[in-house]
Amino acid sequence: MAGGWTNDGAVQEQIDSSIEDAIARARSQLPRGESLSHCEECDAPIPEARRQAVPGVHLCVSCQAERDREQAFSGYNRRASKDSQLR
Repeated sequence: MAGGWTNDGAVQEQIDSSIEDAIARARSQLPRGESLSHCEECDAPIPEARRQAVPGVHLCVSCQAERDREQAFSGYNRRASKDSQLR
């Protein structure tokens, strides 16, 4: 049940929009092209199994894990609740 000027599906629309944004962001970060035999960051060999499992891979597992930690994403507050507006 929505209140005020919002329609009944407003909350679900916000949830769906957040999910669609997250999916688009994840897809944009997928590797593309031909896999490399050596990591582009540290020049360590990339195992054949990794190259087959992740087409277009350019980083070894260690470098990819470090990049993932650096790019941690917290998300957006789309709720716009009164509580968040008062802070």
